[in-house]
Order: sequence, then C-alpha cells, then structure tokens
Amino acid sequence: MLDHFLPESLFPRKLPPAAERRMRLAQARAEEALVRTHVENALTFVDALAEELPFDRAIDTYIREMAVPEPLASVVVTRVLVVLGRDLLPTSRAEQKEDVRPRLRLSEASGGKKGEIRRA
Repeated sequence: MLDHFLPESLFPRKLPPAAERRMRLAQARAEEALVRTHVENALTFVDALAEELPFDRAIDTYIREMAVPEPLASVVVTRVLVVLGRDLLPTSRAEQKEDVRPRLRLSEASGGKKGEIRRA
C-alpha cells in the first residue's frame, strides 16, 4: 500500500558502504550502552535485595522481571558476576597490566581520510 506513496528511489533500502559502517559503529555503541545500563541496574538490584535473596537469585529475578532477551541476558549476567567477583578473587597479573588494545582507526571504519572526522 505504501509503495505508491513512498517510491523506492526516495528511500533506498541499501546504504552506501561508508554509511553502513558508520551505522554499525553507532549500533554497537548503543548496544554497549544498553548492556552497561543493565549491568548497573542489576548490581543495584542485587544490592537492594542482599538481605532477602542470594546474589544469583537476585540477578535471575532482575533478568526475568526486566524481560532481558537472550543473548543480551547472558552478557549482562556474566558482566554482573565479574563485577561481584572482583571483591572475592584476587586480581590476576594480566588484569594488572596496562590496557594494550590496538588503537582503533576510525578513519578506516568510516571510509574517510586519515584524521578526518565524518558524521552520519
């Protein structure tokens, strides 16, 4: 029905490669922010229910009540357990080292020139 009102030429379905890469980066950033928010809220939930529920049941209750879908639920549970485990387990030598991740070259990801910042 809407095909008559919105011709394909006005709203192409396929994005140019550079726009597709920028969209993927923005989507990844949004998904990571969503995971961080769930982790922070789940930790608050565990803390608030510490006297009534063990941490594993509190995490499970949070995931169920918030209807967090898989695979997001697994990621959130793992990250919450990592945070809770920091107090119980000694820090490994690998975690003590400085972060040595390779530098992300955003210019390559956006299809632009070196040093150029491109916006969607």
